[in-house]
Amino acid sequence: MEYLAGSKIYENIKLTLKEAQQKVYSTVNFVMVETYWNIGKQIYEAQGENERAEYGKGLLKFLSEKLTEEFGKGYTVTSLKYMRQFYMAFPNRHALRDQLSWTHYRMLLKVESDAARTFYLDECAKSNWSTRQLERQINSFYYQRLLSSQDKDSVRNEIRTLEKGIDAKDIIRDPYVLEFLGLEQAPNLYEKDIEQGLIDHLQKFLLELGRGFSFVSRQQHITFDGEHYYIDLVFYNYILKCFVIIDLKIGKLTHQDIGQMQMYVNYYTRELMNEGDNLPIGIVLCADKSDSVVKYTLPEDNNQIFASKYKLYMPTEEELKRELAKEQEFLETEKHLQ
Repeated sequence: MEYLAGSKIYENIKLTLKEAQQKVYSTVNFVMVETYWNIGKQIYEAQGENERAEYGKGLLKFLSEKLTEEFGKGYTVTSLKYMRQFYMAFPNRHALRDQLSWTHYRMLLKVESDAARTFYLDECAKSNWSTRQLERQINSFYYQRLLSSQDKDSVRNEIRTLEKGIDAKDIIRDPYVLEFLGLEQAPNLYEKDIEQGLIDHLQKFLLELGRGFSFVSRQQHITFDGEHYYIDLVFYNYILKCFVIIDLKIGKLTHQDIGQMQMYVNYYTRELMNEGDNLPIGIVLCADKSDSVVKYTLPEDNNQIFASKYKLYMPTEEELKRELAKEQEFLETEKHLQ
């Protein structure tokens, strides 16, 4: 009887904590949504309809530089454009739903039809969809399917079995929330133990190599259309005059991994290269238990002089394989001893 009574109290307390976490999650997210709506409104009123005019483009660049300097990440020109678009799509602030996060609204902005966007807004708030649930519904044309279906209840209930709902604990991992609050993103939120150890070792190895490597970033967060990516390591080689981007994969290397690295290289080429820099270099390291595979993503218009320097100052494939395998063996041994 005592056990049953204790279990009941535990469940009640658990429910109380879950409800409190949900309130915190909703409050922080909606404050952020209102703030971005207000920023979008001010930008729109300053630019009018002339977003692409010289003044409009210059204003966003100026604001981005000043806001980033004072408030940190989250205020790129692209992000400010989204805030302006957000205000234009939802001009009535009182129509905003406090159940929806900024990520929800970023996804809703992709819906071109006003009727469909309003439908998803209402359904998302009513059903308390997570961002993954909303994304799946939009991509699977839920609005159109529901209109044409005779068994509407079955269509409505399908999402619950396909994607998990909102978990308030995810607030500590939400990059938008962390950026808004000015908090650092801890790498261990996103890395497994063995990946953490391998990245630690690779960072140290490259800096000790003595071939012009300078550390730039670790677990660098970049966002494309609401999708979050984390680049494991970024260096700048001042001899080669280029960024070196490294991503580690645990398991078999796939074509998606190569494509993702190419995306990172393109991003650095278009957004972060300085005048006089050579094109960035991407390295994908695949560490599985049987072998260590290294894939270099080289610039396509790589000239011969740079190629010769590359061979001289970059670590060789064998060096990378050896260091990766050595550290992985050490970590596996440590794991078994624990």
